[in-house]
Parts: sequence; structure tokens; C-alpha cells
Amino acid sequence: MLDLGVKNTLRILRGTGVGMFLGDDEGNDVLLPKKYIPDDVIVGDDIEVFIYRDSEDRIIATTLEPKIQLNEFAYLQVKAVTQVGAFLDWGLEKDLFVPFREQNKKMEVDKWYAVYLYLDEDTDRLVASCKVNRFFEKENIDLTISQEVDILVFEETDLGMNAVINNRYKGLIYENEIFQRIKIGTRTKAYVKNIRDDKRIDLSLQKQGYANVEPNAERILEKLKANNGFLDVTDKSDANYVMYQLEMSKKTFKKAVGALYRQRIIRIEDDGIYLV
Repeated sequence: MLDLGVKNTLRILRGTGVGMFLGDDEGNDVLLPKKYIPDDVIVGDDIEVFIYRDSEDRIIATTLEPKIQLNEFAYLQVKAVTQVGAFLDWGLEKDLFVPFREQNKKMEVDKWYAVYLYLDEDTDRLVASCKVNRFFEKENIDLTISQEVDILVFEETDLGMNAVINNRYKGLIYENEIFQRIKIGTRTKAYVKNIRDDKRIDLSLQKQGYANVEPNAERILEKLKANNGFLDVTDKSDANYVMYQLEMSKKTFKKAVGALYRQRIIRIEDDGIYLV
């Protein structure tokens, strides 16, 4: 079976003037147009391709890398808006369709939006939706406290920044715990801070407790080396200045500096910290 919206590993069956036909174990085949054929493949090879529908609604294969796959979230730019909906740049020749019913508000050309990609069962077409909240898993939370996760920041709120966790869950990073530069569309690592009784998930951009000291001590050392062995930051510095200089909380900074000082890697003076 050819799976729309994801990468398929298929066998090259035969070549033609317009491309190569690829097949699966069930006798299904699909065209890989000539312009997408790698130079080093021959009939009989297996090849990984993305399957979707082209502008004429035919199922087709491509070796281009999509910016989003089925059942994933992404932050994409609008290329066009028509009478039927909006079209997003997702890295493929045919743009990704967002019907008006899947828009929170009318989308605008050149602006970026967080979307989810799903298969419309009525039309068997890949469709994107801006109404991302309805696609999160809200009950079966297969996460543990302190677990490292991949996140996509997709929304700013009064409390902080909402993020997609592992393409499955929704989590919150509280504003007063953001000590590095992030914005909507940022993809980064984070850590599960808490899973509340109502199944809501709190995130941290930094490891909790002492586990956070070592990587941040390394960051301070890198900054010191890049700045001729000196940083004008001390435990008396303003918390916002610490965050601006080092992208960490003042509390974390003090722990990391303490660890470096105990190892005699730095010395602490009134005007800042120095490499020994």
C-alpha cells in the first residue's frame, strides 16, 4: 500500500521517458518524475520517496524533502490566498492547501502559521489546519518528569509560550522561566517539568536541579574564551543582564559559577569572572 503524506521505501521497477515507476510488495506503483531521480540509482534498487498528490490530483513520488509530514506540526509560510483557501510552502512543487474551514482567521500571503497535516478521509487529500489544538493527544500522556523532548513553539499566551511536544502533545513554558531567545516557530530541546492532574504539561528549557549545572558551566566557559577570558557578570548582576549575556537564569548562573570556582577554573572578582 502506498502511504500518502509520509516517506515510503519502494523498489524501482522500470524506467520510462518521463521517469521511473516504483512499486511496493502489494503490486501498487507510482511515478517518480525524471527531475527527481538521483544519478546513482538503477532498476531493482530500493529508494525512499515522499508520496503525495500533484496539481492534477495524481498520486506521485518525489525525493524532495517536505517541511511537514502526515500527523505532524510545522510552522509554514503562506504563498497564496485564493477563493477556496490558502496555500503554504512545504518544500514541494505543489503547495499545501489550507481550506477556510481550517483557518482560525483569514490567512495572509507571506505570513507564517503553525499548522497540522492530516489526511481528509472524504477526499483522500492531504490538508493542513491552523486549528492545531484539536489534534493534540490529551489523555494518554506517555512522558516522564525530566524527560528530554523536542518542541516547536507555536503560540504566545499571557502565561508564556505554548509548544508542540514530540509532534503529539501540548506544553507550556512559563514566561518567567524563559532565559534564552525563543519565538514562535522555534524548534529546540526542552524538558518535562511537570504533568499536572488535569494532564497539562509544563516545560522547562533547561534541565532541572544540579543536572543543569554542567552544560551551563560549559556555556560560561565558552563565553569566557570568546571574550578574552573575562565576563562582566557577577552574583550581584541584574537577572535580566545575566539572561541577556548567557541565556540562563541568575540562579542557574550562580550554581554553574560555583561549580567552576570549586574546580579552580575561574576566579571571581568584584567586576566579573576571569579564566584562571
